[in-house]
Amino acid sequence: MLKGIPTRIGSDLLKALADMGHGDILIIADDFYPPISKTPNGVSIQAKGNTAPEMIEAILQLMPLDADYCEHPVEYMIPDKDAGVEMDRPKVWDDVIAVTEKSGYDAKCVGEIERSKFYEKAGKAYLTVCTSERQPYGCFILQKGVL
Repeated sequence: MLKGIPTRIGSDLLKALADMGHGDILIIADDFYPPISKTPNGVSIQAKGNTAPEMIEAILQLMPLDADYCEHPVEYMIPDKDAGVEMDRPKVWDDVIAVTEKSGYDAKCVGEIERSKFYEKAGKAYLTVCTSERQPYGCFILQKGVL
């Protein structure tokens, strides 16, 4: 047993976070996201029973964001502009912004990324954490920073 590790962080996730380096990408996936087909060479960890904001809050207790070298070290998926998708703003986006601020980062470090670009970037991710998030467009990219 270790002290100070959030209970949402299992041993597999703890190891994967430790194995990541500066600039590596982590996906927080909603319940609908296909981690194996989108990131076939990455590590996939199940964190079912948790929402995206809950997992991000736990991870940010251990992992710094790349706020000094990246404009948006946290990105949330939005529909492609040409997709014709109309929807209300999902609460999960604002919940993640609040968690990011609670973790000591400015809300400006959270940005949006279109779905097709999200999938392209996710293909290079080291790690995907699969949650039970059910709100639409509840997928996020986090970029690891340095202490």
